[in-house]
Amino acid sequence: MSTLEIRDLHVSVNTEDGAKEILKGVDLTIKSGETHAIMGPNGSGKSTLAYSIAGHPKYTVTSGEVLLDGESVLQMTVDARARAGLFLAMQYPVEVPGVSVSNFLRSAKTAIDGEAPKLRTWAKDVKGAMDRVKMDPDFASRSVNDGFSGGEKKRHEIVQLELLNPKFAILDETDSGLDIDALRIVSEGVNRFTDQGDRGVLLITHYTRILRYIKPDFVHVFVAGRVAEQGGPELAEQLEAEGYDRYVQAAKAAAN
Repeated sequence: MSTLEIRDLHVSVNTEDGAKEILKGVDLTIKSGETHAIMGPNGSGKSTLAYSIAGHPKYTVTSGEVLLDGESVLQMTVDARARAGLFLAMQYPVEVPGVSVSNFLRSAKTAIDGEAPKLRTWAKDVKGAMDRVKMDPDFASRSVNDGFSGGEKKRHEIVQLELLNPKFAILDETDSGLDIDALRIVSEGVNRFTDQGDRGVLLITHYTRILRYIKPDFVHVFVAGRVAEQGGPELAEQLEAEGYDRYVQAAKAAAN
C-alpha cells in the first residue's frame, strides 16, 4: 500500500508584478487503488498542483509538504520523483523532434528501472501497448509527438503510463481535445492501469464526460487555490447540473 500525501501546500509563480500565490493550502491524500478527480473552473490552480508535484521549475513551493510513502517529494529532483513512482500526463504534451518514440520509451524505462529492458521482449511490450490504444506501430519510428494530433499525443501518454507503470499517475486534463472515440480509448487505458488494484490516479478535469468512463472514488472541487468541497462520484453529477458558480462566489466573498 502506497500513499501520496499533500499537506497544506502553498505554491507561487513569478509574474511581472512579483510572486503570485496560486495554491493556498491544499490538503489531499491518495492511496493505492484510489482514483481521485479534481474538478474546477479555469484558473483555480488544478494544473499548478499537478506541475508542482512533478517538480516544474516555474512553480515555487513556499510551504507545505508532498510525501510519497512518507518521503518528501519536494526534496527530490524531477527524475528522482519519476523513479520513486510518480507519473505526469500533461495537458499539452511537448514535441521532441529528432527523438523517436521507441528510443524515448526505452530510455524512460531504463531510467526508471535502472537497467535497460531486453530488446526482444521490449519490442513486443511496446507493440502491445500501442495496439491497445489503437495506435499505428509506425508511430514508434516517428519523433515524439512531432506532427501528432491531440488524440495521438494523449494515446502516446497512455502507452507511456502502461510501460512505465508508476505508483501514482497524475493526469492533467487528459480528456482535453479528444473526440468521443479517443476519449473512450484513453479512458480504457487508465482503467487498465487502475485495475491492477495497487495504483493510484489523480485525474484533473473541467468536465464530467471523462468520468462516465473513469469512475472516481473521490471528487474534489478546486476553487481559488483550495479544495472547496469533496465527496463521492455523486458530487460530479451535482457539478454537471449546477456548475461552479456558487463555489466561485463563496471564494470571492471569503477573499473580501
